[in-house]
Amino acid sequence: MRRSAPCSPSTSTDPAAGPASPARRRWGPPSPTSPSPDSDRGGFYGWVEDGAADARAQMGVLSTWTVDLKSSLLVLVVQSRVPADWSRVPTDALKEKPRTLNVDRVLKAGDSLTFRTVVNPTRAASPGKDATEKKIRGKRIAHTTAHHARAWFTQRLQPAGEPAPNPKGVARIGAAADPEKMLGSLRSTARDGLALSRAEIKGRLTVTDPEALVSALSDGISRARAYGCGLLLVR
Repeated sequence: MRRSAPCSPSTSTDPAAGPASPARRRWGPPSPTSPSPDSDRGGFYGWVEDGAADARAQMGVLSTWTVDLKSSLLVLVVQSRVPADWSRVPTDALKEKPRTLNVDRVLKAGDSLTFRTVVNPTRAASPGKDATEKKIRGKRIAHTTAHHARAWFTQRLQPAGEPAPNPKGVARIGAAADPEKMLGSLRSTARDGLALSRAEIKGRLTVTDPEALVSALSDGISRARAYGCGLLLVR
C-alpha cells in the first residue's frame, strides 16, 4: 500500500496493514475546513472516464481526516489503488509536500492490531407490510447515538471460526474485538441539504480471517465514502 501526507513534523502516521499485492494509501492536501464531498479525488484525474458512476470504486479511493487544533491543520488521509498526482493543489494550501508511504504487510490469524475508523452507521427502516410484499427496500436511517454506532460496528466483527457474512448477510471485517473496550463518538452534520452521521470508533482487533480483513482494508466498511467514511486504519 502507498500513502502520502502533508502534515506537521509532529504528526504521526498510522501504518495500515494490507495484502502482499499493493493497494495504495496516500495522504492528500489539507483544507482550512472539513473536506467537501469527493475532495479526496482531486489527485486522480485521468484514471477513469469523466462522470463514471463507479469512479471511486474503480480507483479504490477511500479517505478520512483529522484536525490538529493546536497547529490549525487538517490532515487528509487518502487511500487508492492507483498513484495520485497532487500537483494541482496550490502549494500555499499545504504545510508540507504530500508524502507517500508504501505498506506491504502480511496479516496472520492471531495478529493484534489497534484500529481507528470513521463510519456512517445506518439501518434500514421497515417499509411496511405492503412494501415488503412488493420487495421494496426500506429507507436508510442513520444511527444517532454512540451506543448504536458501536453496535453497528460489533455486527461486523468476525469471531474465530465464523464465516465472513454474519447470519443476516452483513459482511464482516475478518477480525474480532471486545466491544466493551472500544471507544466511540458520533457527530451529525448537515451539508448541501444532506444530514450525515459520522461515528469514530477506536480499539484493538485480533485477526481471525486475514483475507476478509484485507478486503475490509482495501474496499472500506460503510456508506458515505465520498464524505470521508469507511476507511479502516490499523497498526
